[in-house]
Amino acid sequence: MYKPIIGLEAHVELKTKSKMFCSCPNDPNERHPNVNICPICTAQPGSLPVINKEAVRKVIKTGLALNCQIPEYSKFDRKNYFYPDLPKGYQISQYDMPLCKEGILEINGRKIRIRRVHLEEDTGRLIHEKDYSLVDFNRAGIPLMELVTEPDLGLAKEAREFAEVLRLILRYLDVSDADMEKGQLRVEANVSLGEKGELGTKVEIKNLNSFRAVEKSIDYEIKRQEKILKSGKKVIQETRGWDNIRGVTVSQREKEYAHDYRYFTEPDLPILHLGTPEYLNEIKAEIPELPQQKRERLRREYELDEKSIEFFVFNKDLGEYFEKAVSEFDPRLSHEKLFNLIKLATNYLITDLQGLLKGASVSGEDFLVTPENFAEFITLIYEGKISSKIAKIILEEMFKTGADPSQIIEEKGLSLITDEAEIEKIVKKVISENQKAVSDFKKGKENAFQFLIGQVMAETKGKANPEIINKILKKLLKT
Repeated sequence: MYKPIIGLEAHVELKTKSKMFCSCPNDPNERHPNVNICPICTAQPGSLPVINKEAVRKVIKTGLALNCQIPEYSKFDRKNYFYPDLPKGYQISQYDMPLCKEGILEINGRKIRIRRVHLEEDTGRLIHEKDYSLVDFNRAGIPLMELVTEPDLGLAKEAREFAEVLRLILRYLDVSDADMEKGQLRVEANVSLGEKGELGTKVEIKNLNSFRAVEKSIDYEIKRQEKILKSGKKVIQETRGWDNIRGVTVSQREKEYAHDYRYFTEPDLPILHLGTPEYLNEIKAEIPELPQQKRERLRREYELDEKSIEFFVFNKDLGEYFEKAVSEFDPRLSHEKLFNLIKLATNYLITDLQGLLKGASVSGEDFLVTPENFAEFITLIYEGKISSKIAKIILEEMFKTGADPSQIIEEKGLSLITDEAEIEKIVKKVISENQKAVSDFKKGKENAFQFLIGQVMAETKGKANPEIINKILKKLLKT
């Protein structure tokens, strides 16, 4: 019986103003090639690197959030290899003294060990045409954080979940946008099949740029290696790529060993002295509430169901907006009333408001609905002052104009009709015009009753109080 053993490497482009060793802008959205470059990041003779202090802080911040040890001293090394997108002919990276080591990230109750988190510079970008290739050095020198796990993962799905949770943490820490489509988070998987818990021959799958690719490529590679081993052959240690169209891994080159890179200490950069209590405490103070902590607090404070909790954790901006809106409810209300208001607010945020946003953020300048107005809107629904049909109209108007709901109700004449005599007159009209539905209801068809309520709501343009309609309709249908 062969057991899959999986380790991951995650490469993360850090969100800093400038590149890792020079003052060129770190702008991942720049569309014009070779404009964010200088003598340092293009390796002109005589140029010398300077360490980006903010990039170092962001890596340490990530390490602390992942329960890593931060050594007192760290240094940079030269990783020597030649490739057209590497202008120096070597990469400034870290080898034996990384910024962070020996951390843990918990996935579904399993603790996945993190071997190291280190800092290096990104390479340029190659664009392959039919008969030639072009190189864009805008990306060369961007601060790149690399996280390496121990081979603690055993399933492709688990590897995907690790990558998803890691991206969420990176976004909460605001160290990177970690957008896989833009190459800001790139995952590589090391996969081997062993017997009796032993490590087999390791194959690396490079540059996986989606969570789906992480799961699918590992699944395929496990099956490929299992087939080889069962046929009596040996798996070759190599680097493979993922062909997303064909759904297969493809051989790229034989896997290099660390000594192939001829690592040595970077002579142009000093050793870093950073593991002091004062420095680390300063960075720890910047770490916000992380996803797992937020899950536990949302469950404890708001009694939300698991689906809603996950929604607000993964949609951080909406989660923060939800809490601001909820804080506007009257704290003197009973626990039951507050719980019902919170539940109603959650439903409208996840459904109606999400539909209006169409993927935009509630923290954007174009979003006009204040938490105060949203809380008032929810309270009006809960108190029965507007129907669900009118609520949709009001929310759309709030979204367009930013007006408060009471103002919209007054200006557009959307107040709920609560006069029982007026509603009874309309109900009688609906009954006289829909005798078949009345007959169906008397035969026991409950849908007919809902149809008649809908007709009354249509007559009143959604402004009649649903509870009064229900009461009067039942009374008249019994006579």
